[in-house]
Amino acid sequence: MPIYTFEDTKTGKVFDDMMSMDELDKYLKKNKHIRQLITSINIVSGQGGMKNDSGWKDNLSRIAEAHPQSNLAQRYGKKSTKAIKTQQVINKHRRRQRGLK
Repeated sequence: MPIYTFEDTKTGKVFDDMMSMDELDKYLKKNKHIRQLITSINIVSGQGGMKNDSGWKDNLSRIAEAHPQSNLAQRYGKKSTKAIKTQQVINKHRRRQRGLK
């Protein structure tokens, strides 16, 4: 729910209150001596990025296991030694077919 800033026109007191938009309309109709003040919005910056805790990494791992050929599986999937060697052979043959050696 948003936080609104109000001013009591009788006392000049400025205060904040949290309510829904429907509650705001009812509140302002009921209290004619209160007016809403227009203030700047609060924006949360994107600094710090997304935090990857162990629960999120486990979730990515489960998705990767369900889709073993995806890019997500390449990055987060659990790989056995056999799977790694198999992928190396596949990549080697792909490079050979493209003429890259």
